Amino acid sequence: AQLVGPFLTHSSRAAAVSFYLYPIGQTARVESLLITARWGFTIKSIGSPAAEKMAGSLLHSFATSFSSCSSSSSSRLLLSHSPPSLFFTRFRGAAAFAVPGVRFSRVLASSSSSSRSPLCYRRGQRSHMAHSIARATLGLTQPNAVDVPKIAFAAKEIDAVEWKGDLLAVGVTEKDMAKDESSKFDNSLLKKLDSQLGGLLSEASSEEDFTGKAGQSMVLRLPGMSSKRIGLIGLGQSSSTTFAFRGFGEAFAAAAKSTQANSAAVTLATTSSISNDSKLSTASAIASGTLLGLYEDTRYKSEGKKPVLKSVDFVGLGSGAEIEKKLKYAEDVSTAVIFGKELVNSPANVLTPVVLAEEASKIASTYSDVFTATILDAEKCEELKMGSYLGVAAASANPPRFIHLCYKPSSGPVKTKLALVGKGLTFDSGGYNIKTGAGCSIELMKFDMGGSAAVLGAAKAIGQVKPPGVEVNNTDAEGRLTLADALVYACNQGVDKIIDLATLTGACVVALGPSIAGVFTPSDDLAKEVSTAAEASGEKFWRMPLEESYWESMKSGVADMVNTGGRQGGSITAALFLKQFVDEKVQWMHIDMAGPVWNDKKRAATGFGIGTLVEWVLLNSSS
Repeated sequence: AQLVGPFLTHSSRAAAVSFYLYPIGQTARVESLLITARWGFTIKSIGSPAAEKMAGSLLHSFATSFSSCSSSSSSRLLLSHSPPSLFFTRFRGAAAFAVPGVRFSRVLASSSSSSRSPLCYRRGQRSHMAHSIARATLGLTQPNAVDVPKIAFAAKEIDAVEWKGDLLAVGVTEKDMAKDESSKFDNSLLKKLDSQLGGLLSEASSEEDFTGKAGQSMVLRLPGMSSKRIGLIGLGQSSSTTFAFRGFGEAFAAAAKSTQANSAAVTLATTSSISNDSKLSTASAIASGTLLGLYEDTRYKSEGKKPVLKSVDFVGLGSGAEIEKKLKYAEDVSTAVIFGKELVNSPANVLTPVVLAEEASKIASTYSDVFTATILDAEKCEELKMGSYLGVAAASANPPRFIHLCYKPSSGPVKTKLALVGKGLTFDSGGYNIKTGAGCSIELMKFDMGGSAAVLGAAKAIGQVKPPGVEVNNTDAEGRLTLADALVYACNQGVDKIIDLATLTGACVVALGPSIAGVFTPSDDLAKEVSTAAEASGEKFWRMPLEESYWESMKSGVADMVNTGGRQGGSITAALFLKQFVDEKVQWMHIDMAGPVWNDKKRAATGFGIGTLVEWVLLNSSS
């Protein structure tokens, strides 16, 4: 303390001051670190009651001085009854501190009898702990709270021309935009709207060269309509797929945001040829696209705009309880997709394995009527002989967590037992083969837990939808080696079918590009099930070969196998490796989602896989 005081007084260039007091056995260690513009200086005192007393008095003195001089609204001071139990965090505006130019950066302290970890921070209502003082910066990045868009969806059978509100959006195909010799629309709805507007709609579409191509949109504010604005959104040559209608929903959301619409309606220029079942799936896809299009992950930005859209009416797509139920389902799944996006978007110093496990436990507690959570630490994994899993986890200072969520319907018999297994590497540096050079994407390796995000997102949706007749085991694992232990674990649960998802290989991205996931399975029946589920969700998959002759490259001279083959056919050999750990009686599929997990254009996660997994579970529930 005698050295610290004069040093502070002498140096007006000090940029930060930090103090730590934490237990070592029954004694206390005090460490102060001062960083100046020119040099650093460290003082350590170890192992005496006097050290603890000195630290308590010193910290109490700093706290008193600081609290009396700082009136910043962003400053926070938590001072307990015992000076050695102080906890300070994120001080601001300390320019008025005793010495000009000194900024009080952070103070942490705990008494020698405390079992609290040296770093603890709060996010929402959950407490997260760091695991060593060496990583004391872990958790300083704290996400802001961002609300998921809440929109009141309603289905109405009214004349679109008579609808009143801020924005009426019409989905049009290229065929719908056809005009006669007098440049008037052939389509009955567009003709009616154009007549109401005195021909301005057809005129504006010609001037803007709007032809109804996918991705095109045109929003106009014209007199003569009961709605403030009318928008035309292109659907391309046809409008028969979930993917197309979800894209329409996203384009509609963009138009609503740009016009600051509070109320809006969507309709299609042509609905007469759409069956009632198709109308339900169409409305669901548009609603999903709308919610996902409105949401922006601004948790790590200083400012974020909140969408003002509050209500959306679906016009001409039916009405009644059936479509309302479908719209509620779209909202449930979209909320889960947003949750998955947030997990993948979170940096590795925020989303550690422990925090990921806490998120899983939160799902179980929220839907406790159907979910239970089992979180295995390293000791439990060792008891289960998960050597591969622990071998990978040993490379990190963060302790591993093996997550097992189990869904059981609240009533009725269980007919089918399913397992969803997700790779959950919260950051992949590449290990000994560290990721370097062009194309390695090490700056994006926080998305290497995208498989587990898909599984946890699906679990969240399943907890809301509550499908009967199935038991679903959701497990999280890390890398292909840890996926191996997870597959064995899942088989030991007595499941009938397994789908594992992983951002496993760059080879799959090279083969299929950034938008399509590779599917590997020896089961034709399972492949058909997932294909049906993917069509319903609007996500893109492509079945890849499991070429058994490639296994030769995975054989070892000193062991049964190696964990990686050559560069050629890398995604295939990775799938063949996983196949070795699946019981032959269990139907199994591996999904390599390294491409579609991330959207380079938006620089954000996609939430890929969640919708398909939920649809697959529902398909098995109803069969």
